Amino acid sequence: MRLVSSQFMNEKEFPFYIRRYIHTSHNMPPIHGHDFVELVYVVDGEATHVFEGEHYDVFAGNVFIINPGEIHTYHIKPGKRLEIINCLFMPSLIDKIWLNYLGISESMDYYYIHPFLDKHERFHHCLHLKGTDAGHVLSLVDGIAAEFEEKRTGYPTLIRLQLVQVLIQLSRIYGEQQITTKHASLRSQERNTLIQRICGYLERHYDQKISLATLSELFNISSRHLNRVFKEETGKTVIEAVHQIRIERAKSLLLESNEKVLSIAIEVGYDDPAFFTRLFSRQVGCSPGKFRDSFINDKAL
Repeated sequence: MRLVSSQFMNEKEFPFYIRRYIHTSHNMPPIHGHDFVELVYVVDGEATHVFEGEHYDVFAGNVFIINPGEIHTYHIKPGKRLEIINCLFMPSLIDKIWLNYLGISESMDYYYIHPFLDKHERFHHCLHLKGTDAGHVLSLVDGIAAEFEEKRTGYPTLIRLQLVQVLIQLSRIYGEQQITTKHASLRSQERNTLIQRICGYLERHYDQKISLATLSELFNISSRHLNRVFKEETGKTVIEAVHQIRIERAKSLLLESNEKVLSIAIEVGYDDPAFFTRLFSRQVGCSPGKFRDSFINDKAL
């Protein structure tokens, strides 16, 4: 099942939605993916979070982010409940130029880093808030929900600011937890942090025009050094990484929707459909059309 932003928000007017849910064994959500970012705060209860085929226990105080395209659901035992606050938004809600103007983009490492950890490690590093941290973040999230519900004059601007405040607070807690659990050298930590922040940016903005110049300005590093460090840490250049992300997203869209190949090419960031088809064929081993047909034929067997 694939959820789309238009079911919850008007992307052109204000790409944001927030709601509190209570799930039990009788109303568990179906396994699903979506085209928006989902920030989850677990208010109360417990459940098993099924994420990309892996199972993790979640309980009150857990905070985590689900990226566009990732598949997940919750399993809840009879007699148990899970109360969560779902904060849904499109990546465009937090504009990089706006963040640079405010001078706070580097303070949001939880938003940049945590969602892009290896999937086997990701939820082992899930934030578990306690005491004053839990109360503070819950109060901030409830404030966002109240603004969204009341929709008073200027509420979109206030919600943007409040969401950034939440992400900075989570990043502060995340950073403190990382300091106490990691024993790598400072230089290695800095490189790792930089690469994961860049990867986080690429994952969220793959459909836009991305250049080394843009990245070097955003992350305050020269283009030459950025590409060298990225290649050393990932084995790929930045452009190769962008192509890989786009092709993986295109594969998901080919299997999950009936959109034409031309539309999918544009949606993942390629203005030239012929180039997209050549690149897809080179990386996947067949054309986009054949890739979709083979999936349909396999399901029919």
